[in-house]
Amino acid sequence: MMGVGGMVNVYYNQVTTSHQKGSPVEYIAARALIAFCVVLILTPTASAQQTPRDLDFDYFKNEVQPIFLAKRNNNVRCIQCHTRSSGFLLQPLDDGALFWTDTQTRLNYASARAFVVPGTGPLRSRLLTHPLAKDAGGDPFHGGGKHFASKDDPEWRIIADWVSGATSRRKPSELVVRIIQTNAAGDDSYVIDPATNEVVGVIDDVEIPHGIASAPDGTQLYLSNESLHSLDVIDSRTLRVKRRIPLSGRPNNVSVSKDGRKVYVGIMEMPGSVDVIDTRALTNVKTVPVDGAIHNVYVTPDGKYAVAGSIQTSTINVIDTTTDELVWKLKMSAGIRPMTFDSHPDGSTRNIYVQLSEFHGFAVVDFNKRQEIARVEHPPVPGEQAHTDGLQGAPAHGIGVSPDGKTLWSTSKVYSHAYVYSLPALREIGRVFVGQHPEWVTFTPDGRFVYIGAAGDNETHAIDVATMQKVATISVGQVPKRVGTALMAVE
Repeated sequence: MMGVGGMVNVYYNQVTTSHQKGSPVEYIAARALIAFCVVLILTPTASAQQTPRDLDFDYFKNEVQPIFLAKRNNNVRCIQCHTRSSGFLLQPLDDGALFWTDTQTRLNYASARAFVVPGTGPLRSRLLTHPLAKDAGGDPFHGGGKHFASKDDPEWRIIADWVSGATSRRKPSELVVRIIQTNAAGDDSYVIDPATNEVVGVIDDVEIPHGIASAPDGTQLYLSNESLHSLDVIDSRTLRVKRRIPLSGRPNNVSVSKDGRKVYVGIMEMPGSVDVIDTRALTNVKTVPVDGAIHNVYVTPDGKYAVAGSIQTSTINVIDTTTDELVWKLKMSAGIRPMTFDSHPDGSTRNIYVQLSEFHGFAVVDFNKRQEIARVEHPPVPGEQAHTDGLQGAPAHGIGVSPDGKTLWSTSKVYSHAYVYSLPALREIGRVFVGQHPEWVTFTPDGRFVYIGAAGDNETHAIDVATMQKVATISVGQVPKRVGTALMAVE
């Protein structure tokens, strides 16, 4: 006897045939039958409500369904075959869409449910056995190949949890620190364990990744995708794209609010804006107009402001994170490049340290006075040849304040060094060679180590902050620029 999910597939094919043959009556009738089947499968009877047969729709939408879009090495995406399958049928994405609509999701849910046996062992469900390797308990053959080598695969476990009745993801057992190095000329980002300085994972399928940030609870990473003009949400369990959120234009840097509920994305297009992403709904909820295309955006250490800088208009824009409105701006003498901040004893923002176009050093802006109060130029490095090729208007393009607030690190693409200054005195206390075209700077949360991407060498350098000595050089991808520190959940 055919189940409801099978009926959905039959009627879907009938809809397609009717539409292609140009029969409006049959087309409308078949669409109505699909809707009726979906209502049947999503409206449980009173007795069913007391059994484990109800599978959570939201968990399917937000956790299971993204797996069908994921790109795995040497495998096509599930959606490539299953939009024309006679069995498990996925809806094709609308033209230009990055995710399914709710209506499409309900049809996908109905189709997937036809291939599971809720509340039983996972190996009773065809949705789990068909893509699983045979020696791990899977079916002998799957026309789409074997996507999961074992039952320990995190994506396989996500589907198994849904079949078992999960309504939310597993709570993490711990959080681990990772360094994420994006590669500006690639479609991958490298995940580095700072305890070993080994690459422990690669995030694929984000072409021209730019900014990187992580959710405070470690469940998700956020990468801005310059190619698709999207914010790509990465599942920390799988390191694969969980959702692509359309943006108002080409993105650059990103930053997360202190409570993790919003991501601010700088849009590198005139006249200028910052997109605000709701991390629970995974939607773009607001575009904040600002002065100039945004190169970088940062949430201040106290979480009260998002500070966005424009190269084109040489303007620092300050957004109140409570209202998500522009509250003040400051015109500088040149384009705004990377920025960093330090704090007063009460935690409020003290200074903005900002690198500027065509300036080999950084300026200091008093946050409360809203004015520049100092400028520091990096001196030449004796014996080091100055490099002027490929600077892209940014001789200094990486800056950070150590977590204890005692030192500031600023990179020089001209002299291949990081300059180290004491705070608040701004006295130079050291220099470290960090390869050709060093870019961004990020610290481990304990402040012991700093990581800097060397775009000209395809390497990331790990440096001991206290001794100012390099402790590791890590091979990464093509033109590593932006680098960030992330918390990631371990289940």
